[in-house]
Amino acid sequence: MVEKRNIFLIGPMGAGKSTIGRLLSKELNMEFYDSDQEIERRTGADINWVFDVEGELGFRIREEIILDELTQVSKIILATGGGSIISKNIRNFLSSRGTVIYLKANVEKQLMRTKREKNRPLLKSVNNVDMVLKRLAFQRSLLYTSISDITFDTDNKSIKNIVYNIINILKNI
Repeated sequence: MVEKRNIFLIGPMGAGKSTIGRLLSKELNMEFYDSDQEIERRTGADINWVFDVEGELGFRIREEIILDELTQVSKIILATGGGSIISKNIRNFLSSRGTVIYLKANVEKQLMRTKREKNRPLLKSVNNVDMVLKRLAFQRSLLYTSISDITFDTDNKSIKNIVYNIINILKNI
């Protein structure tokens, strides 16, 4: 049996953090949180609205407060927003309060997985989504790597396969 400790999923948008987190929580019988959904629940508005009204800085302040609270809850699985690791405080919360799993995805997979979604403020109103995703990957990939305990490439694997492999690795830590 996997010891129940906090599991934090990090990675770029479209890597599968929320989908994998939900299935992992069912398999491990642990509570699941999605930081973006928690922000929406607490503000009563969607992420795009928060970005429009408060800007990215206002959103990041809310995100840091919520992630500080959530990472202090015991025995949870938490899917973080792709940009949450920009904050040094959030990186410290994650790395000191649980096992951090970096879910990697290449830009082509991110494009495919996010093209129909409307709740991606950093992709809203941009002409070249490919360029934005490449820039974000360049800016963030070292931050993801710097705090991760485990890294999984999600590009050509099924969700069930990824979850199965995560559980097997957790058993051996």
